Amino acid sequence: MLALLPRDAVAVQCTSFIKGPANNWLVSLHQDLSIPVAERVESTECSGWSEKEGELYVRPPAAVLERLLAVRVHLDDCDESNGAIRVVPGSHKYGRLNSANVAGLREAHGEVSVPVARGDAMLMRPLLLHASSKCTGERPRRVLHFVYGPRQLPCGLRWRTAIG
Repeated sequence: MLALLPRDAVAVQCTSFIKGPANNWLVSLHQDLSIPVAERVESTECSGWSEKEGELYVRPPAAVLERLLAVRVHLDDCDESNGAIRVVPGSHKYGRLNSANVAGLREAHGEVSVPVARGDAMLMRPLLLHASSKCTGERPRRVLHFVYGPRQLPCGLRWRTAIG
């Protein structure tokens, strides 16, 4: 992982995903395009300001998204029966995508399910097209999803939280 992260990378977000028969959802093919920030700034390079659970998010310049790395630590074995992530291989190399690009890349590269064993980590760029199905079995899928990014952000943006 060290080769994938620059020395100045900091942990900027951690989300817990718990999917199972009682807490189940479908996630359509998408990219993760928003980051958690401390406050709103005036910049034409930033868009899509939103608030989720009282926290502020923004779509930063694509150059920021290209430098992010998500580390998904699996607390349970994960396969297609409990909502393993499906990805379009190599799609993170194409930057931000519109719906026509998404369909074209999916058609050209296909989708691959990524099973992950308990205790293992899956590393991915948030610009990677990814999706997950509902859990169809009884086993839960618990994941800690850490996001790492550059210590300094452009446009006057500041991380809401930065550890490292």
